[in-house]
Amino acid sequence: MTPSGARTTIGLIDLPGPARDALAAGIGELDVTLHVGNSPAALPNECELIVAHVRAVSHEGWEHLSRGLPTIVISESRRDGDLHKAIDAGLIDYLVDPLEHIDILRRLIVRALELEQLSQAHAQSHAQLASLNDRLERHLEMLRDDQRAGGHVQRKLLPPSGITHLGVRCDHWFAPSLYLSGDFLDFQRCDDRFSFFYFADVAGHGASSAFVTVLLKYLCNRWLSQWRTLLPEAFPSRWLGELNRELLETGIGKHATVFAGVLDHERHFLHYALGAQLPMPILQGDGQATYLGGKGPPVGLFPDVEYPIYGCPLPAAFRLWFCSDGVLECLPQTSLEARLTELEHRVTRCSGVEDLRDGLALGDQLPDDLSMMTLSGFDHE
Repeated sequence: MTPSGARTTIGLIDLPGPARDALAAGIGELDVTLHVGNSPAALPNECELIVAHVRAVSHEGWEHLSRGLPTIVISESRRDGDLHKAIDAGLIDYLVDPLEHIDILRRLIVRALELEQLSQAHAQSHAQLASLNDRLERHLEMLRDDQRAGGHVQRKLLPPSGITHLGVRCDHWFAPSLYLSGDFLDFQRCDDRFSFFYFADVAGHGASSAFVTVLLKYLCNRWLSQWRTLLPEAFPSRWLGELNRELLETGIGKHATVFAGVLDHERHFLHYALGAQLPMPILQGDGQATYLGGKGPPVGLFPDVEYPIYGCPLPAAFRLWFCSDGVLECLPQTSLEARLTELEHRVTRCSGVEDLRDGLALGDQLPDDLSMMTLSGFDHE
């Protein structure tokens, strides 16, 4: 492509004579630099377009020209056999009787130059896009590697499925919609009488939501280190309040639904607080299954909120079911109320999280992060 401000260089191929001189004069009225020769080899390499008369180019010459610069073929007759050879070679821009239509020839030249510039700009843009796409693919692969590594670390922060504290067993199933999850859970022993657990669903997906789950783990461990200075029944409420403050101070705009509970293994009693948990945990025991009661604001949305303290006795043999709201999207019912009722019915027929998971309509791509947890006891070794 001609640099801005430079004149376009055009080559004219024709046999010497008055006709070639007249063509050169007509083309020269354009603001171009014109080189004239009696064969393609006679023209300089800087030519950007060629006007070639059929009488001056051999059959092999047309083959060469068709693979190079934009070329306009001229002839005195449409029936000229050499014109047919040029068209057969792939050169489709031609003009018959150019001296009689010199103005049309100049327009053809201008149009051909514009098309060539557009073609070169398109080729350049295509090359730039290909380079950008290659860089994007490399960056995406790096991001996938980072997310896979982050997902591995996140799973390492979970308690082992099947872990038992003071006769209560924790089983769980954890499935991110991609690599990292906004769902998280934990179950830890506090002392010889109490254990603490929580089940959380951070709004959104991906890395930012997963980072909040790391904050959950950190706050859980920090507060459990102060366990002996706190009232067991108030621990879930105060912990949610602290988590609410920490999330607001980070300024990342993330909030979560959280159920936090303390198990009194001596009294067989559950102390709990919750932040907008949906669905609520289901308590199964004595041949019945029912949703726990209570309410509380989401964690990380509103400053200076208090989380009510709730409690309920537990049967000697019980199972508490916890599910993230992504489970509801895998049930066939259309309304929220119908899905909650269906979930309640299903857990009564399931012996563990694997049974409930296997009955869900899980596709190749999960609609949301999915997680389930059960706490069962108090009769486990």
